Amino acid sequence: MVLDSGTQSYEQHRNALSASPQCGQARKKFSQHNGLRLYSYLSPSPSADSAPAHLGQGPKTLTKPKCTKASGARPEVRRLSETCPACPSPCSWMRRSESTCTVNSSGRARAQIRSAASLPHIARPKAELLSIGRRSPCLLVALRPLNVEEEREKFFQSCYTYDPQFEYEEPVPTAVLEKYRDASDQFITQATGIIHAVLEKYGTYENFEVATGGRQLSKSQIWSIIRKYMQKEGCAGEVVVQLTEDLLSQAVMMVENSRPTLVINLAGARQYWMEGMLRHEIGTHYIRGVNNARQPWHSAEGRKRYGLKPANPTEEGLASLHSVLFRKQPFLWRAALLYYTVHQASRMSFSALFQHLERYAQDARVRWEYCVRAKRGQTDTSQPGCFSKDQVYLDGILRILRHRKTIDFRLLAALGKVSYEDTEELKKFGALEKARIPHFMRDLERYRQQLEHIMVTNRLNQEELEQLLPD
Repeated sequence: MVLDSGTQSYEQHRNALSASPQCGQARKKFSQHNGLRLYSYLSPSPSADSAPAHLGQGPKTLTKPKCTKASGARPEVRRLSETCPACPSPCSWMRRSESTCTVNSSGRARAQIRSAASLPHIARPKAELLSIGRRSPCLLVALRPLNVEEEREKFFQSCYTYDPQFEYEEPVPTAVLEKYRDASDQFITQATGIIHAVLEKYGTYENFEVATGGRQLSKSQIWSIIRKYMQKEGCAGEVVVQLTEDLLSQAVMMVENSRPTLVINLAGARQYWMEGMLRHEIGTHYIRGVNNARQPWHSAEGRKRYGLKPANPTEEGLASLHSVLFRKQPFLWRAALLYYTVHQASRMSFSALFQHLERYAQDARVRWEYCVRAKRGQTDTSQPGCFSKDQVYLDGILRILRHRKTIDFRLLAALGKVSYEDTEELKKFGALEKARIPHFMRDLERYRQQLEHIMVTNRLNQEELEQLLPD
């Protein structure tokens, strides 16, 4: 394994905002950090008792992608579930409803990027994107405010009373806003139950994070965990890994220069949460993506031919469950709070929503990000309204838990980007001989025990789920 320490600059553009309700003058903080890339010169050789013979092996040759500099502005993104003609075909195996596609200054697709299970950040558009031809933007491009940084400063300077007036590069497509206009309350009881369970035990989310996340990891400790995990999955050398402090989410997955790349936030890399993040990104999204590429339904035409249901909410629900799998206290806090925030946003202004969330998160910066996610697409955020897509995480979690005793989880992983509802019908058509299975699914008895532990910890009731989701 070779670590490339070539400098990759990540400029910080963060406001030094107080976590308390008191308002102060917001100031930007700038610094630089080296980003590291992880490469492997050798594929692992799993032992007979630890890895099935059909697991694919990583390449034995070292190909080092160019080290490009990333500006302080977070990369511009495009959603792959929408039409994105610029996306190159080699990236198609990473496509799912939460995936996006980055565009560089030449207007050509450079990378696919998607947020981790934790609160996804809102990136600021790059200036060079404004010069690109007036092609209809993909979803996340259209929904990202151009003036998010300026509006954030105004908001904090107003002591949280100002409602941001967001501007967009192009008018947000009406069809998109209509699709995600209405928030669901189907699982609001479960969402609030999860949130209150955490607060009853820990008092605040910040206390929960400190108590259950463990200590912050050093770079060397992070690399050690990554190496071991990649070997467990038999994919050493297949995924480029970078470390940075420029992300507000825990991790971001992208395809850059035709190589899958995982960017990890150093600030969010905690002792007991790191492997869960890798199970989410590598063990779920990456492995299901690789398996999907071999299936006859890997293309949009193939999915239509086989009559497949959308991959979500199964895809994100499964990945979110894997994030907390094997934790002593596997609370589904983030998925629950995202669901709840969207629901409240549909009834509140931005400033009212921000004040309302203080009971759950004292850190003002965290609340800002939740509110922007829930209010994206709006111009005048003084009006009630939401963008409901982030409810998919809890929705998917609960549907999978509802059917946890009957789902064939290995088959669900092997068939690729498919819904659990399609697995029985597709298994006779699937290419399963060389399918990869996440290492944590090899002991299915233990895996299912962990799902039961998640049910109990989050106070979820099987009878209630059956009533909410009848067959």
